[in-house]
Amino acid sequence: MARVTSSAPTVGFDLDMTLIDSRPGIHACYTALAERTGTYIDADLAVTRLGPPLAEELAHWFPADEVPAVADTYRAMYPAIAITATPAMTGAREAIAAVREAGGRAIVVTAKFEPNAKLHLAHLGIEPDAVVGDLWAEQKAEALREYGAGIYVGDHTGDVRGARTAGALAVAVATGPCDAAELREAGADVVLADLTEFPAWLAAHLETSA
Repeated sequence: MARVTSSAPTVGFDLDMTLIDSRPGIHACYTALAERTGTYIDADLAVTRLGPPLAEELAHWFPADEVPAVADTYRAMYPAIAITATPAMTGAREAIAAVREAGGRAIVVTAKFEPNAKLHLAHLGIEPDAVVGDLWAEQKAEALREYGAGIYVGDHTGDVRGARTAGALAVAVATGPCDAAELREAGADVVLADLTEFPAWLAAHLETSA
């Protein structure tokens, strides 16, 4: 497993339930999608399992052959419904700032549709050095390797798998659907309660690995 040895690291962050609390916006969007399509969707249940790609959730509610078209409809509806309803997670801005203060780069690697991911960040005034969307779990390693990320921060076991596949340090925050025990069992190198703990952890990590 690779470890950061530079005082200027590249750190990747997941988006949903790591940097943003996307539950209110996604709940509203699923509710609107159910109304538009006439198909029952349990939005309360759907927002308890955020992380995997949209198509995986839609497959619980729609026949497989309808999922691609319904996904397009959802993504088209999303900006008007979900962006302003979605707040930043506590500590998100400070976590990005901590990377910058260490002279590093902060990137976002997410399974979310990339244009909508960028809209969220722009609305919240969070400005990472790069945003890469449409990557889930092990696929995230593609972007992490491309940008040379030595650390990846996420809330899901899929994020842990992505970090480990990339040879990056897997830092997990227990703010999403996976609790601390699940994240550790999946192989997280570090588990934090939330992003408010990240700046102090990063400073200590860089000091010990310099």
